[in-house]
Amino acid sequence: MKNLFDRKQLAITDGKAFRLKDHPSEHPESVSKEKAAEYLAEMQARMQDLQDKLYAQDRLSLLLVFQAMDAAGKDGTIRTVMSGVNPQGCHVVSFKAPTVHELDHDWLWRVYRELPERGKIGILNRSHYEEVLVTKVHPEFIVNQRLPEVRAVSDLDTDFWEQRYAAIRAMEEHLAANGTRILKFFLNVGKEEQKKRFLERIEDPAKNWKFSSRDVAERQYWDAYQDAYEEAIRETARPHAPWFVIPADHNRTRNLMVCDIIVHELESMNLAYPEPEVEELAKMQAAKQSLLNE
Repeated sequence: MKNLFDRKQLAITDGKAFRLKDHPSEHPESVSKEKAAEYLAEMQARMQDLQDKLYAQDRLSLLLVFQAMDAAGKDGTIRTVMSGVNPQGCHVVSFKAPTVHELDHDWLWRVYRELPERGKIGILNRSHYEEVLVTKVHPEFIVNQRLPEVRAVSDLDTDFWEQRYAAIRAMEEHLAANGTRILKFFLNVGKEEQKKRFLERIEDPAKNWKFSSRDVAERQYWDAYQDAYEEAIRETARPHAPWFVIPADHNRTRNLMVCDIIVHELESMNLAYPEPEVEELAKMQAAKQSLLNE
């Protein structure tokens, strides 16, 4: 797997010079379907072992954030890559439009309450970044949040958005300082590939349930969304909370890249099963002898 792609080329740890156009949505499929399945199975087995140690060690947690344009494959990536993980040590949340109850709290509240506890992997299918993405494209959504200083779209100036980026940076810095490793994935699908996938959803009865006419309507804002993603990544990419821009036009390549990055991060966490104290070892031996004497 090491030679298939360079993780460093995918990772954005300092967004100052980031330009989305420098990251194509296509990547040559350098392995066959059979070989890719073999690689994926190996990495999933490794991830399962590391997750078990993460859970047992109970000191760190891992937060995976998935963002993408519609039909980029967030659900499929999560389902495929995480299929080998123990559900007890994993928590997946899909964020939709805020509910009335969520709107009665600050905009980060609903994310905070879903963050992974120590020993667990948390997966956010969409996340707090929606508040600087879809709201940037549709600022009228912010007006509906009933914020004290926002009465109209005209109130959303540069300072407003800077405050939001600063809040995200502060939250992620706080999480990292308290033992949460953060990986943020932007699944970068091309506009033509998105069109192709929308048509498949319309033409294939088994995929009709995935289709929403709202998704097609949002295509008219494609450039605005690309600008919003570029700015969000530029403003929030940090060494402790990197973004990975994953070419998502080919599912096989996308899944291999995401899986490899997650496994690599888990391996860097020095995970191990806790060793019992001397006193506890003595109790274990006594318990063993008691069982053998029954």
